[in-house]
Amino acid sequence: MMSGAFDWAALLEYCVIGLLSGGLLSLIALGFVLIYKGTGVINFAMGEFMMLGAYFFYTAKVLWGLPMLLALLLSFIAVAACAAVIERTILRPLSGQPVISVLMATIGLGSTLHGGVDAIWGGRNYEMPALLPRTPLVIGEVLIPGQLMWSFLLATIVIAAFTLYFRYSKTGLSMRAAASDPMTAYVMGIDVQATQRLTWIFSGLVGALTGVIVASTTSLSPAVGSAALGVLAIIILGGLDSIAGAIVAALIVGLIQSLTAGYLGGKVRDLVPYATVLVILLIRPYGLFGTRQIERL
Repeated sequence: MMSGAFDWAALLEYCVIGLLSGGLLSLIALGFVLIYKGTGVINFAMGEFMMLGAYFFYTAKVLWGLPMLLALLLSFIAVAACAAVIERTILRPLSGQPVISVLMATIGLGSTLHGGVDAIWGGRNYEMPALLPRTPLVIGEVLIPGQLMWSFLLATIVIAAFTLYFRYSKTGLSMRAAASDPMTAYVMGIDVQATQRLTWIFSGLVGALTGVIVASTTSLSPAVGSAALGVLAIIILGGLDSIAGAIVAALIVGLIQSLTAGYLGGKVRDLVPYATVLVILLIRPYGLFGTRQIERL
């Protein structure tokens, strides 16, 4: 090979790693989209749902010594219960209020949950047990980290399951109807409040699973939910109410981040993707797949 020749194997590895990392980003984005589709609100406490799921799993698995699957199940149940209580006691009383009021409520909720976790478990880092296999996959000259590959497969399964549920199940159809037109759904006999509560529970479950995955690949601390803030640009790019848009946008951002880190260095890793998001939104203000709203003056 000639000196200075382009390293195509490195390019392929960056692309594969970027797309696989986009799978986990799309799972986080799914939690945001579920809430927005069901209630029209961006949940700024999504990162705290991730944090709660990770801490509940750590408590059940490490502190209580329960088996892996049972610890996961208990953490899911705990987060689902918290999401249901939050929807009933905080979000439902704000129904009909200006959107900014609900947004501020989710911001305050996130701060409260963050402070509660810090008070109960402390702010130091904990080592989480590995949830996914770490053995890397080697294809030719391309090395794929095992946890990255399995997290992508898990995200694909979860997103596919939710897509099928919303499209074909009776409850899923009711949730879609209540999200698109709550008043008409109410007249047709759909329990809109129940569907919104279920939406929060589903979003909490997605957040819990994602939080456990993120914490098991890094470490556990109250900052584990900070990954959710970076996903806001992804759901805006894909379209706030589009699951497909969230997936495509997450893959795009993951790919750009990987290529940027590989060729330009880690310092600009988070800068170039969001500059790209800004350029795309100048052309398509409603995102790649978002619902275009027409207002008459």
